[in-house]
Amino acid sequence: MSDLALAFVWHQHQPYYPDDVSGENPMPWVRLHGVKDYYGMCLHLMEFPEMRCTINLVPSLVLQILGYTERGATDKPLEASKIPAADLTEEDGIYLLDHFFMANHERMIGPLPRFAELLHRRGMGKDSALAALKRFQERDLRDLQVLFNLAWIHPLAFDRDPTLRQLRDKGRFYTEEDKRIVLDKHLEIMKQILPLHRRLSESGQVELTTTPYFHPILPLLLDKKLAREAMPEVRLPRYTEGYPEDAALHLQRAVEQHVRIFGSAPKGMWPAEGSVCHAMVPLLAQQGIRWIATDEQVLSESLQGFVSRDPHGHVRNPSYLYRPYKVAAEGHDLSIVFRDHTLSDRIGFHYQRSPGREAAEDFLGHLHGIRQAIDPRQPALVSIILDGENCWEHYPDGGVPFLRSLYELCTRTPGLRTVKVGEYLEANPPTDQLPRLFAGSWINRNFAIWIGHEEDNTAWDLLHRTREHLKLRTGQGHQSADVLKKAWEEMYIAEGSDWFWWYGDDHSSAQDQLFDYLFRKHLQNVYTLLSDTAPLDLGRPIKKRGNVELHTQPRQFLKVKIDGKETFFEWLAAGHFVCRNQRGTMAMVSQGAMRALWFGFDLDHFYLRIDFDRPARQSLLDYDSLRVGFLEPAGAELLIRHPGRPTQSVRFSSSRGTVLNAIAKVQVGVEKITEMSIPFDALNVAVGKPVEFYVELIEGNQSRDRAPLEGVISLQRPSPDFERLMWDV
Repeated sequence: MSDLALAFVWHQHQPYYPDDVSGENPMPWVRLHGVKDYYGMCLHLMEFPEMRCTINLVPSLVLQILGYTERGATDKPLEASKIPAADLTEEDGIYLLDHFFMANHERMIGPLPRFAELLHRRGMGKDSALAALKRFQERDLRDLQVLFNLAWIHPLAFDRDPTLRQLRDKGRFYTEEDKRIVLDKHLEIMKQILPLHRRLSESGQVELTTTPYFHPILPLLLDKKLAREAMPEVRLPRYTEGYPEDAALHLQRAVEQHVRIFGSAPKGMWPAEGSVCHAMVPLLAQQGIRWIATDEQVLSESLQGFVSRDPHGHVRNPSYLYRPYKVAAEGHDLSIVFRDHTLSDRIGFHYQRSPGREAAEDFLGHLHGIRQAIDPRQPALVSIILDGENCWEHYPDGGVPFLRSLYELCTRTPGLRTVKVGEYLEANPPTDQLPRLFAGSWINRNFAIWIGHEEDNTAWDLLHRTREHLKLRTGQGHQSADVLKKAWEEMYIAEGSDWFWWYGDDHSSAQDQLFDYLFRKHLQNVYTLLSDTAPLDLGRPIKKRGNVELHTQPRQFLKVKIDGKETFFEWLAAGHFVCRNQRGTMAMVSQGAMRALWFGFDLDHFYLRIDFDRPARQSLLDYDSLRVGFLEPAGAELLIRHPGRPTQSVRFSSSRGTVLNAIAKVQVGVEKITEMSIPFDALNVAVGKPVEFYVELIEGNQSRDRAPLEGVISLQRPSPDFERLMWDV
């Protein structure tokens, strides 16, 4: 039996945040993810020298790291951190209270007691920063400056640095000197990131790959009409032509930068957002790229559905997923591998809720299942590809227990070997050729996130008109070469995928308006550099909506019969939550079984309805338990074992301990939908007090789905006047 080859590809990426014309950078994410994730991922690999993997470094990220380490670049939160607490103005204090809690509250703030204390004092969602500022003294604001920057340092850095460890353990009442040391440590760590990657590459442990320079969606740069291959009815921007010369330039500059920084040309490339099309093959091959990667759904479309997943998530014809392919066009060819998006999503979205060792063992169990499902005589490659930074802030201890266990098991399990993609392909050249590479991305095998929505199309048209103006002015020959070079640079930055990521209703964050502003500012900069007046359209926000609401609230008392039957009018006035990707910077492809939650109450009972991808009784057969967990009131939990089966059992626990259902009077119905009611008195929650809950599906000891993925759904136990008050509003 051949060993199962396992290829991890960690995609390290940040969009280009700085405004080089104004000299400002409002975003700290290159620095913060640098001192945490880009550094930490190297340290993990150094702990396991036998581990092999691929790291994809986006050129726009590398460029910004060099800005901090070689050109004295900064960012607004860094500048706000440097201000002595005694010199902070009211405006500075408001900025700190609005921006210095940008970290996972449970995983990054909670473990630092003083940071958690300051978060509680801030009263997020209750008070404005101005109102909360009255509760903060000078020493509180200084502690906030220090703790925010400490929280973003990778846990392994504290193991290696006694000074950092002492500062973390000090906990509170920091000095200005303490703060200076922390910020100096940030720069010290940043200076190690690129040399560490080069060292790991030169040692043979890691293959370094790249992405088109400013992370554009290459197929859409070539021809926006390619979006219709996956979405025939999509409404495209007014201007649909492409910019193939820009696509070629993004590729050329990516390779040139890689050679300059890492000493050799990249053999592999992760196209931005895993976006591929047949027409890009010659462009990539001409730059020396030998292999690319994308998602399994693109393979499915390229093979007319021959490889797909059944309703239970099992791969049909798995031998054809776990192998490389060749794709050829115009006398050029490339190898291509396709990621297992279910296993990739388990790392990105689910294993954070399990103990690290158990999660790693579960992952290995799935690899064993893959090995059993395919021809043991044939070489097999499982590709796990995901963001290498964004998920770890949602893990306990920054993901250290999980990654240590994962790397240990992956390197010490017989029959399994970790590989670098390029090295594997050299030893196992693909023997199958795709007749045509489907035009799609790693997210739902289409480009819907980046084109088609009114906001996306508006952005594309503004970009096109700005580019046409720049082409005209370039051809006139009135501008210096330096000015034109800077103006074109602003255009290339604006072509990055990240600006379009936040338009439309797919993703949202607290900084939507800032991303909108930065995109338009880069286009405005073209006119500024040319000494021309920017069109008024570039001064108007493209983003029409504010942040996407997590869920609605109940509007009336409910009258529900708990029978699991879908009775529409019973839930018409309920609060509603749609299960979708909530993590703004990441996209989950393998959607879980839950589709929506409906929730509400009458005067005495809390009601919950769960809709699934199939009838509930059928869908729940794939899981061992359904859990409704409560953060408020703390300690409450409803656990349904073997849901929907004859052996179904229900256990309810409150802050007072486990309560028999006969006493608690909890009701559960599982048929087409799942319905349940819990008396408020059993929950031990008083009128006007909060109820905060989530729903989880359990298989074995692993959480397979959660709604919401992050955080909780919140409501309050109603008073008898609830309906009258709602009508008054």
